[in-house]
Amino acid sequence: MEIENKTILITYPNRLGKNLSELEKLLNGPLNQAFGGVHILPFYHSSGDAGFAPSDYEIDEQFGTWQDIEAIAQKKNLLADFMVNHLSPDSKEFQDYLQQHQNSAYRKLFLNWDKFWPEDRPTATDVDLIYKRKDRAPYQEITFADGKTEKIWNTFGEKQLDLDVSQPITKEFIREQITRLIKHGVKIVRLDAFAYAIKKLNTSDFFIEPEIWQLLEEISQMAESAGASVLPEIHEHYSYNQKLTQKGYFSYDFVLPIVVLHALYSHQADELAAWLNQASMRQFTTLDTHDGIGVVDGKGILSDQQLDYTVNRLYEVGANVKRAYSSSEYHNLDIYQLNTTFYSAVGNSNSAYLLARAIQIFAPGIPQVYYVGLLAGSNDVNLVEETREGRDINRHYYSLTEAEQALSQPVVQQLLKLLQYRNKSSAFDLKGTIKTQIKEKHQLEVVRTDQSGQVKATLKANLLDYHFSISETDGDLTKHILAVGED
Repeated sequence: MEIENKTILITYPNRLGKNLSELEKLLNGPLNQAFGGVHILPFYHSSGDAGFAPSDYEIDEQFGTWQDIEAIAQKKNLLADFMVNHLSPDSKEFQDYLQQHQNSAYRKLFLNWDKFWPEDRPTATDVDLIYKRKDRAPYQEITFADGKTEKIWNTFGEKQLDLDVSQPITKEFIREQITRLIKHGVKIVRLDAFAYAIKKLNTSDFFIEPEIWQLLEEISQMAESAGASVLPEIHEHYSYNQKLTQKGYFSYDFVLPIVVLHALYSHQADELAAWLNQASMRQFTTLDTHDGIGVVDGKGILSDQQLDYTVNRLYEVGANVKRAYSSSEYHNLDIYQLNTTFYSAVGNSNSAYLLARAIQIFAPGIPQVYYVGLLAGSNDVNLVEETREGRDINRHYYSLTEAEQALSQPVVQQLLKLLQYRNKSSAFDLKGTIKTQIKEKHQLEVVRTDQSGQVKATLKANLLDYHFSISETDGDLTKHILAVGED
C-alpha cells in the first residue's frame, strides 16, 4: 500500500484534549490543513509505560470507543502501535498461563528464559552479549498457581513480558491483533520495539539477521493483505534504519534531531547538509517524539566530540533541562536519550525553533510532529517531578481549552503555515530530489524539486541568527512563502 505524503501529528489519546472525541475536534478544526495523518499512541488497556504495556488491543474506555477511532480514520490517515516484542502480565493470555501453567493454551506465547538456554547456560558472557535496556539479565521469576517457578524474558521491565515470535500461536496472535486494528481504520501499523523481537543463541538479540527480515516480511504481508502498511520502529544507530529503506520499507529518521541541534548550537551546517544529502526519501522525519532525543542514532554523522558538545550545550542552552531528567534517577530507559521538549532544547527561541521545523520540512521524507512540539511546549517540570519519570517532561496533558490557547501563539501559527505549505506543494514529491549547499560559513540552502523538475522550493537559512526564508518557483514564476527573523 502506498503511504500518503502528508504531515503526521503524533499524540496520545488523552493529552491533546482529554479523549479521542476532543482530539477529533482539533484534527478536523484548527489542525485540519496542517496534518494529513495522525499517529495516536497506544489507546489500549495497559498496565504501564503510558500504554506501551498492553494487556489487550481493545480500546480503553477512558479514551473513547472504536467509533471515535473510526471517525478519526475517516478523515485522517491513522497510525497505531503494535508491540511486537511484548505483552502485559495483566493480559488474559498470561493470566491463563499463570493459573494453568503447562496446561495453558498460551504456554508457548511467552518466551521462557530457562528453556531458551542450553544446559549450564547462560554464562556471564552470554548475558553480557545481550543488547539490554537495564544493567542485569532481562528476565523475571514467575511463581505459577501450582507453586512452580520459572523465568520469563522481559527486555523492558516487569510490565512487558517478551513474546516468542517463533511460535505458531504467537504468529496467530500477531495476525489477529493487526487485522483488528486495520479493520477499525488503521492505515499504518507501527511495529514498536521491533528490533528486539528475535532472540537467538550467541547473538546480541537485537536486529538478528536474517530472521528479523523473515519476521518483518510475514507481518508486512499480514498488513498488506488487510489493506495497510507497516512501519518498523528502531531507535538506534542510523544504519539499522538505512537497512530498512534499502529493502523498500519506510523507516524513521532519528538522526535529524541531534544533527539539527548541533547545527543550531554550533552555527555550522556541514554535518547537517551532509546528512540531508544522503538521507532516504522513504522515511518519516522527527524532531521530537514521546521518547527522548536520541544521541547514539547520530553517531558517525556527528563525531563523538560533536555529540558530546551538543549534549553539553543542550544543558547550557535548554530551558529547564537537567541531566538528572535523563538518568536512572528518573527511570530513564535509555541513557543515550535526552529528555526535553524540542522547544526547550533551543532555549524557547521562536526563531531557532521555527528554523528547526523548516529544516525538518525540507528534509527527505514525511514529517511527523509531536503534539507538545506542535504547541511550542516547554518542559513540564511539575509533571516529571510528580511522576519521577524523565520522559514525562515532554508529555504534558493539554486540556482542549489549553490546546486552543496554545494554538493561538504566533510561533504556532507560523508553524501551522509551514505544515500547510508542506502538504500543498508538489516540490516535496518523494520521487523528487534534494540539493543542499553551504553558501557561506553560516548560510545553508536546501532546494527540493518535484519529479518533473518544474516546481522548486528553496530554504535559505542563516544559522548564526536563525533568520530564514522560503520561496517556491514554478516554471518562471517565483513566490515568497515565509520569512522569519529574530524573536
